[in-house]
Amino acid sequence: MKTQIYPDRHVELVERCKLGERKAQYELYKHYSKAMFNICMRILNHLGEAEDALQEAFVDAFTNLHQFRQQSTFGAWLKQIVVNKAINHMRSRKVKWVEIEEFHETLEQSDRNEDSFGLDESDTTLEIERVRNAVQKLPDGYRVVLSLYLFEGYDHEEIGEVLGISETTSRTQYMRAKRKLTEMLVR
Repeated sequence: MKTQIYPDRHVELVERCKLGERKAQYELYKHYSKAMFNICMRILNHLGEAEDALQEAFVDAFTNLHQFRQQSTFGAWLKQIVVNKAINHMRSRKVKWVEIEEFHETLEQSDRNEDSFGLDESDTTLEIERVRNAVQKLPDGYRVVLSLYLFEGYDHEEIGEVLGISETTSRTQYMRAKRKLTEMLVR
């Protein structure tokens, strides 16, 4: 089976970067830096750390550009590097993950509370700024799992692998983050 090569509008820039052209690197940086910074901020919730993680991610990306095989877009490849860098910065803070004792009990409680949760993921009536501020106030473990799941599109198995936690812990952190976020927004 042949590997699918994804079309990427930045192929020429990437090739120029591989040749060491600084102007091409700057062009790629300008194109992706804002979106990648936002990812860092959602994970780290700290301006300085987000800037550091972003800078380190771009340095790693340009240093290891020879490993980019165009099996995805450059943006997708870079996003993975950025997420990993931000998570590594967060890990250095010694985040405490909340472990669960009885997964089934938690799921049953979640099912009972689902109707009263109050924040439907498809509900777009909440003010974006209010939600963003509330998300930023969540504890690190909650915020990271919520951000990776909702904003970055990771599933709980992937989140578990990336963060070094169990899939169950990821689901629990997500459920608790939603509950905490609802409490904050209802006030």
